[in-house]
Amino acid sequence: MPSAQDPFYVVKEEIQDSIDKLQSTFHQWENTADSGERSNLSKEVLAASESIEWQVDELDKAIAVASRDPSWYGIDEVELESRRRWTSDARTQVSTVKKAVEVRKGSNTTEHASVNGMHRELMRLPNSHQTTSDQYAAQDNDDFIESESDRQMLLIKKQDEELDELSLSVQRIGGVGLTIHDELLAQEKIVDELGNDMDSTSNRLDFVQKKVAMVMKKASAKGQIMMILGLLALFIFLFILVFFT
Repeated sequence: MPSAQDPFYVVKEEIQDSIDKLQSTFHQWENTADSGERSNLSKEVLAASESIEWQVDELDKAIAVASRDPSWYGIDEVELESRRRWTSDARTQVSTVKKAVEVRKGSNTTEHASVNGMHRELMRLPNSHQTTSDQYAAQDNDDFIESESDRQMLLIKKQDEELDELSLSVQRIGGVGLTIHDELLAQEKIVDELGNDMDSTSNRLDFVQKKVAMVMKKASAKGQIMMILGLLALFIFLFILVFFT
């Protein structure tokens, strides 16, 4: 696997391209004699420097996160140190160019010597495409990608198992819901039957009360008492018949 597949090296490659363009603009700034062009190039260099410094800072944050648990990311301390060294070198390159542009105009000799000194310092900084570093990075990236692939496979397998368990739980809940629905229908039927029985009993009692009233009008006092007792016995009999059978 090429090292370019590692997110760090992808970002590193983009930053290095930006630094190369910055250096090219810086060379133009050094060699131009036109004050207007020099001013435009100065603005371009400073803007590019700010952007690159921000990108390097973000890359440093990512390295700091990886340093908390290097084994999780499949890297070691040697690789971490190599990455820190590269970001430090990149920051130094950008800072050198930025300071050179920000230096106010002095004597031509002093300014020229200062710029040339900074240029030589910039040229002495290590190149980002060092062969030895890339060889270590390529090996580390292979291990990192392999470990990440295994970890992703384990996560996918675990998610599949959790989805299967969730599916079974949903099926069980659906079965319970159907059982509750059937039970509610049965209870509703029982309540309806009880309501019908109560209506029928109420009608029977109304009929008996009317008959009793008619008999009470026709019967004598003694007969009324006997009739009341008879009707009371009949009422008790009907009550027992309705509610206990």
